[in-house]
Amino acid sequence: MNTPSRPTGHTHFLSLPDLAARSAGGAVLWANDDVFAEKENLVKPGPAEHRPATFGHKGQVYDGWETRRRRGVTEDSHDAAIIRLGVPAIVRGVVVDTAWFTGNYPPEISVEAAHVAGHPSVEELVDKTEWTTIVGRTGVNGDTRNPFETDSDRRWTHVRLSIYPDGGVARFRVHGEGLINPDFAENMTLDLAALENGGRITACSNMFYSSPNNLLLPGVARTMGEGWETSRRRDAGNDWVEMRLAGQGVLNAIELDTSYFVGNSPGAARVSGRDGDGAWFEILPLTELQPDTRHRFRVYDDRPVTAARLDVYPDGGMARVRLFGALTPAGLRDVCDRWEAST
Repeated sequence: MNTPSRPTGHTHFLSLPDLAARSAGGAVLWANDDVFAEKENLVKPGPAEHRPATFGHKGQVYDGWETRRRRGVTEDSHDAAIIRLGVPAIVRGVVVDTAWFTGNYPPEISVEAAHVAGHPSVEELVDKTEWTTIVGRTGVNGDTRNPFETDSDRRWTHVRLSIYPDGGVARFRVHGEGLINPDFAENMTLDLAALENGGRITACSNMFYSSPNNLLLPGVARTMGEGWETSRRRDAGNDWVEMRLAGQGVLNAIELDTSYFVGNSPGAARVSGRDGDGAWFEILPLTELQPDTRHRFRVYDDRPVTAARLDVYPDGGMARVRLFGALTPAGLRDVCDRWEAST
């Protein structure tokens, strides 16, 4: 048995995006067993739901992954699932959420990770991949969000969740920092704020209804719940969010998307940028916004930026923020350095 890892008391990694979530491009590629509840439920973005005494032809219907009861159990008997992350990433922590599993949760888990280039087949991942333990075999509680901090600075593309010996897990969250492959960064126009390109939220005034990480997810929002929404302000201030870009770059276009925010979109917004620790400067002046609309603006300022700030007036919700541009030579070097340092 591996040296146990303990649930962390320092859950700051929870502010980082869940890069295993389906909404971030993650997917469950394989599980050795999911006879009671489908493995794909592990990466659904929302919390697990439960309706008591709801039975299908295989038993109680669970919003999670549940395997059959093992017989002839030995110490090493276990079930496992392999998840592909939405983007290569440095994993800072994981959450094994056993919500609603009370008499059928696994008493122990472990988590391993691997970096596999390209688009490996399931067979390659199961039979030919070398896995590294990032959370040693350790106990978990039922009907609980069990968080575990990790300490590896290597980049990973896939993770493997093992449960001992069997049972159910509602959700599996993998929080970390995305990295862009330099091969897809040179001489290209990118969304420099996107999670899949290494962008990250660094500060936010208010996240009462939903996380600002949603602003940087790939694709379009499908509901209001897939964006960022603040509580209603009752003072003279305004809400804001700050983000670190993939690297130093020069912006050429901005998209502020209020899709699905009909009666609660901001009345106006402003976008600022800065380079390193320099002063903030205005990129998009205070501009009125419309509800349920994708707003696009050209940028003609050639000053490089490494961070951006979105101010919304006075409050409200935004579905997505896109900051299109190209990396500077210095920005590309930084991307290459981070990529090489994570091998």
